[in-house]
Amino acid sequence: MGTVVVGYVPKPEGDAALSKAIDEAKLRGTKLVVVNSHRGGQEFDGDAAIQAEKDMDAVRARLDEAGVSYDLRQLVRGFEPAEDLISIAEANGAELIVIGLRRRSPVGKLILGSNAQRILLDAHCPVLAVKAGD
Repeated sequence: MGTVVVGYVPKPEGDAALSKAIDEAKLRGTKLVVVNSHRGGQEFDGDAAIQAEKDMDAVRARLDEAGVSYDLRQLVRGFEPAEDLISIAEANGAELIVIGLRRRSPVGKLILGSNAQRILLDAHCPVLAVKAGD
């Protein structure tokens, strides 16, 4: 059985990516691997860890309701999110990676986010980039 891997952040673009990844996993009859990656460090203190766990509880509830087979990976190990997502996708033989993109200003559109760009360029499988709804 193949997998769909999704990068999740608790923001509108993360919610959009998760929704699309659930749809894709159902359509393909595959397992869904949700990756929530944090670099760690001083910004990821006790309060941030508690909030991250609450966010993941909400994701678990959403996945249970959707009825898909899933695996949640919450990583705090100092790597860039792109590195974590690509390595997990490769290790799981992913057939698709889903990422969310945030809306940008006209000037910001000249530069794609560095994590998104790295995933699009370095992934071994197709990547579906989803924009958050308005």
